[in-house]
Amino acid sequence: MDTLSATLLLLTIMDPLGNVATFVSGLRHVPQERRLRVIARELVIALMILLLFLFTGPGLLGLLHLKQEALFISGGIVLFLIALKMIFPPSRSETEETPIEPFIVPLATPMVAGPSVLATLLVLVSTQPEHLWNWFMALMIAWSITAAILLCAPAIARVLKEKGSMAVERLMGMLLVMVAVQMLLNGIEHYLGR
Repeated sequence: MDTLSATLLLLTIMDPLGNVATFVSGLRHVPQERRLRVIARELVIALMILLLFLFTGPGLLGLLHLKQEALFISGGIVLFLIALKMIFPPSRSETEETPIEPFIVPLATPMVAGPSVLATLLVLVSTQPEHLWNWFMALMIAWSITAAILLCAPAIARVLKEKGSMAVERLMGMLLVMVAVQMLLNGIEHYLGR
C-alpha cells in the first residue's frame, strides 16, 4: 500500500462527511460562539490519540503478544461493524442525547479517532514498519481534510440536509464493508499460509 492509498483508506474510515450530522447534533447544547473552539479542541485530541497509536502501536502489540493475523482479523471485524452501523444507522431514539459540552467522548473518540482508524494504523505500521513516515504523512493528510470538513460542519449540514448526509454516510459504509472483507481475507490468508 502506498501513501495515497493509505490516505484514502484513513479518510474513508474517518468519514468526515458522514460525521457532520453527528458533530452538529453533539454541539446542539454548546453556545454558538464556542462551537468552533470545541470542534478544534476535539480534533486536536483525536490527532494526539492517532499519533500515539501510530508510534507506539507495534510496541503495544509486542507487549500483549498479539500476532499480525489477529490484528488483521480483529481490525476487519471492527471495520465491518462500523460499516454496518454507517449503512444501517440506529434510530434517533436509540442514540443518547448529550446535555453538556462534549469532551473527548464522543467527538474526538470514537467519531474521529475510532477503533477502526486505530486498528488500521496498527495494521499499516505492523505490516510495513519501514514506511512509518509514509503512514505519518497519510495520517496527517487524512486528519487535515477531516478537520477542514468538520470545522465547516454547521455550514455543510445546512447544504447537505439530513438526506444528503445519510446518502454520503451510506456510500462510505459500503466502501468500508469492502475494505473490512479484504482485511479479514488477508488475515485468514496469512494465518493459513504459515
